[in-house]
Parts: sequence; structure tokens; C-alpha cells
Amino acid sequence: MTGSPVLVHDRESLERALDAQDEAALAADDADGGRPYLRAVVMTMGALHDGHLALVRRARELADAVVVTIFVNPLQFGPTEDLARYPRDLEGDLRRLTGEGLLGAGDVVLAPTVDVVYPGGDPVVRVAAGAVGDVLEGAARPGHLDGVLTVVLKLMHLTRPDVAVFGAKDAQQLAAVRRMVRDLDVPVEVVAHPTVREDDGLALSSRNAYLSAAERARALALSAALRAGAAAAGGGPDAVRTAARATLDAALTADDAVDYVALVDPATFADADATTGDALLLVAARIGATRLIDNAPVALGGAGGTDPTSAAAPGADGVRTAGGAA
Repeated sequence: MTGSPVLVHDRESLERALDAQDEAALAADDADGGRPYLRAVVMTMGALHDGHLALVRRARELADAVVVTIFVNPLQFGPTEDLARYPRDLEGDLRRLTGEGLLGAGDVVLAPTVDVVYPGGDPVVRVAAGAVGDVLEGAARPGHLDGVLTVVLKLMHLTRPDVAVFGAKDAQQLAAVRRMVRDLDVPVEVVAHPTVREDDGLALSSRNAYLSAAERARALALSAALRAGAAAAGGGPDAVRTAARATLDAALTADDAVDYVALVDPATFADADATTGDALLLVAARIGATRLIDNAPVALGGAGGTDPTSAAAPGADGVRTAGGAA
């Protein structure tokens, strides 16, 4: 797709840009016999990397028009977290978004300020994540997933998508969004895309920019823990957790801290206790001052022969949840 996307900062400009997409869709429908027109949204906080661009490429494959949002959402940051220093580079983000398989003419980048998203100040009514928001990330970062779901629902209303593409790296966020879409009958199809990694297994994250060279080397312990846990899958849930935790403990230093090692049901995030079946292994740790998360699927009772952090490992691509569907 050639040309540049439309950059908008306010609701009125967004409405005009979306209306222009709709008008172009009507003309396209007349030309191709009424093929269904789809709009996809990719929601980001900016500081874009190849993982974000993979989501945009997936959105481009799925839809006729794409909207990318760039908004650092204050509701999902705790009082001691890195809201003020979270990396911001709108000019660089716009350069990265334009290219083969990415955004082009007719697509939209929404980069609003806080008062555009929350015009009356912090919202009085918010989305509660429920049980999935009380564990792991929810326990470590109280209110985090409520803040995520609130902004996701608002951005879905504002951008009017048919499809929303999310990364599997933030697995608990993905599960919470799916549950919200189902429980609140939001007419948006949720598409998950597998975690994108460096060649050495480190999951791409905007927060990787905080890491020193030594810290980055220690951060590889997260993906190593996932591999160790998956390799122990034949021994059952306790063996998976023990192997993953031992790998982290062996690699990290006194400057680091493990937040959690968990093995859960991928849909409910309840602890996995069956000896066979699909589970999700999640790890979170602070490497120096930087908090990182990672996860990988685990087939309990299996031989554990597949590296869950490799590019060839089973991923979430193509897993969808439409509003009202499980």
C-alpha cells in the first residue's frame, strides 16, 4: 500500500478520517460486488518495535483499512510505575509504521492526548477485569487490568473496528480483553498474534530499551525459564513450575527479583493442576529497575520436545474471539 496514513489527535479529526474510510469502502463495494469491508485496530503505547509492526502487518492482512492508536494510558500505571519515563517517540513511530505491508494512504494513526481520551478527567465508571484481574499482573499491579480494559473499550468505541489485533506476550491482558468482549457483547473480533522475539529468545518489549548490556543478558533468563518449564511438562504442573523457577534463580542476581512463576489455564488464569492438557506458563521479573514479563504454552504430560520460545513454536496467530463467542 502506498502513501502515508492520516495522523489525527482529536475526536473530530478521527471521525472525519473514519468517515473517509467508510466512503472509500462504499466505492470499493460497488467495484467488487459487495465484498464485506473490514476495519482493524492495533492499540499501542508507542515506542514501536518489530513486535508492534507484526501486529500491524496482521491487521493489514485481515482488513481493508487499519487504525493504529498510540496512547500512553495513565489508568494502567500505578503511582510508583514508569508513566513519566515511558519511552515516547511519535515521529519515529510514524516512520516505522509506513512501508510494505504496513500503513498507507487511507489508514489512520490516532495519537490523542489524555484529555481527548478522558475529557472529563479520570473516568468515574470503569471496566472491572473481575477474577482474571486479581491474580498475577493484577496482584502485582493493582488496578492495572481495569485501566487496560477501560481504555481498550473506549478506543474500540472511538475507532469503530471490526477486528482488533493484540499480541500474545501480554497474555493476561489478552484473556481479559477476550472476556470483556464476550461478556459485554462488544461487536469486535479479537485476533491474537504470537510473541515476537529476538534471535536469542528475548521477547520484544518497549521496556527493553531501559536495559543495560549486562541486564539484557540476564533478561534472557525469562525465556530460558519458559524453555526449562516446557521441557519438564511430562512431570506435571509442579515439575514445570519448579524447573522454571530454578532457571530464574540460577541466572538472576541480587539486583533482580522474581515477581512470579505461574502455570495457569489459558482462558481463566486459574492455577493449572491437571497432569495433561494445555496450560500457559508465565514469568515476571525485575531485571535491575526494569520489570519484564513473558509466557509460553505448555502441553502438560507431553514429551516437552518443542522449544516454546522459538519462531516455529505453536502461536496464537489466527485464534479469534468474536463478540459473544468463547
